[in-house]
Amino acid sequence: MGFKINWDALGITASVACAIHCALLPLFLSSLPIFGVELIHNDFFEYFMIFLAFAIGAYALYHGWKRHHHSWVPFLTFTVGILCLVGKQIWHSWQLVLLIPAVILIVSGHYINYRLCRKAAHCHEHDCAHD
Repeated sequence: MGFKINWDALGITASVACAIHCALLPLFLSSLPIFGVELIHNDFFEYFMIFLAFAIGAYALYHGWKRHHHSWVPFLTFTVGILCLVGKQIWHSWQLVLLIPAVILIVSGHYINYRLCRKAAHCHEHDCAHD
């Protein structure tokens, strides 16, 4: 009996962790600059987290697309969410306006993928490989 990773659950978890990081970290760690630590406005850290969320999410969505449903809707929803995160980093004055739809779209992309994978009762293409 092998161990299987639920990539959608991992993607949703990463998205929620990102939302918590963006919303709560500034509240709890506002004293870090006193000690010379600057994580809150560290562009490298922020872009790395966005890239990591994109890499995990894209893999999860590709897995569902390739093996089960062949729908682009989850990936497009997820990608628009990631683009909102990138926009949040570029236009700092729009952070809250872009963060909320970003999280909603990213989690929605994973949820749609999850539902489509569960609904797929048969393969649509010769390259499907249901486990």
